Amino acid sequence: MPILNVEVVGPMTDARRMNLAQRLAESAGRVLGSRPHDTWVKVTFLAEDAYAENGGGPPDASYPVLVSLLQAQPLSGQMLSEQVFDLTRAVADACGRPPERVHIIVEPAGRGRVAFGGRLMT
Repeated sequence: MPILNVEVVGPMTDARRMNLAQRLAESAGRVLGSRPHDTWVKVTFLAEDAYAENGGGPPDASYPVLVSLLQAQPLSGQMLSEQVFDLTRAVADACGRPPERVHIIVEPAGRGRVAFGGRLMT
């Protein structure tokens, strides 16, 4: 049940935007070991004037990609570090951004607090 909310900041070419959600879903599904239809991705685009960093604009003129990752039960320790590393590279590749500008927020476990169609996932 991995759910990724991906927020792409700044401009992106039309070619890169085309089918971005599907490309991210496929690559994230591979990284997360998901079965078909189990990884969901929602992509939003944020204009560069709606984003800021203290001290001015991005240091290398590359805007970030912010990812929120919700899983039923996230991994921990070294396994989580490896998973996040691989997911970062997959997102960076799909979005055409440097991996250093992809930031992933691993949400607390969804089990027991997320409901699908009115049924709480237990």
